[in-house]
Amino acid sequence: MDAQRAEVCALEAEIAALRRACEEPRAAGEDAGLVQKSLREIYPSDSEGWASSKDLQSHLEHLESELLFLSTLTGINIRNYSMKTEDLTSTEKTEKSIKKVLQKHRLSGNCHMITFQLEFEILEIQNKESLSSVITDLNIIMEPTEYSELSEFVSRAEERRDLLMFFRSLRFFVEWCDYRKRTFQHLKDKYPEVVHLPEGAASSCMGVRSACQPGFELVVVWRMHMEEEGKVFPKLDLLPKVPQQALELDQHHILETAPLRFRTLLGVLGIEAALESLITSLCPADNQFPANTQTQSRLHKG
Repeated sequence: MDAQRAEVCALEAEIAALRRACEEPRAAGEDAGLVQKSLREIYPSDSEGWASSKDLQSHLEHLESELLFLSTLTGINIRNYSMKTEDLTSTEKTEKSIKKVLQKHRLSGNCHMITFQLEFEILEIQNKESLSSVITDLNIIMEPTEYSELSEFVSRAEERRDLLMFFRSLRFFVEWCDYRKRTFQHLKDKYPEVVHLPEGAASSCMGVRSACQPGFELVVVWRMHMEEEGKVFPKLDLLPKVPQQALELDQHHILETAPLRFRTLLGVLGIEAALESLITSLCPADNQFPANTQTQSRLHKG
């Protein structure tokens, strides 16, 4: 997947160069032969077969179809891309056999409903034996979204200057956030008197209030956790909010052990089923909501 995302950027740059080559002759009235010459200098291996503008247009369409396929596969759509290079060899006191080139990249795109802009610099160092490159600067600009965790995710990628982690993790991060939003909204629509979303369906918290016990509430905190290597997975916790009197009467420590038993329930039933079991356990039997007497005892029995 990393190689495919890198190929998306490469294809976008090539398409931009080809489009300029197609448009500039018509705008400036230049001879098409000059365009072919410049393209052969940029792409010596691929441009030999471009005998006419039709060949050039055909190649452009082929690249665009490849880009569309990769965008569909990865979930990342690149809309604009540009690159500038700066030769640092002549400005630094280095050995003549060492060449340094600084690449300045800018691109914008989207992943589902999330749009982003990237600005990053890559320093290439080449000597007689090897060629190495390193990202020296990375800035990520995200348009404001309803997902609060996104800023933490972006800050981590910027801090590490890890461009591949950003592309690799963004799709899964956004898909998990969208799944959480749809799940919270579904439960709110199904159980409007019990489920409360104080910050909206896109927030990370959902409150479940007892219809027959005022003041008794279970808060589900659903956040997205990202491991060091960029793997994204959901992390759900249960926080009981009950009156002090109820805690004193809880001789079997049911409320104290509820968070641990909720995690066990998640492992057995999965996220949606576990949340619905939690909700139905707080619904009275004669309520309009579906009753499930077996579910009502799961948190108590573990």
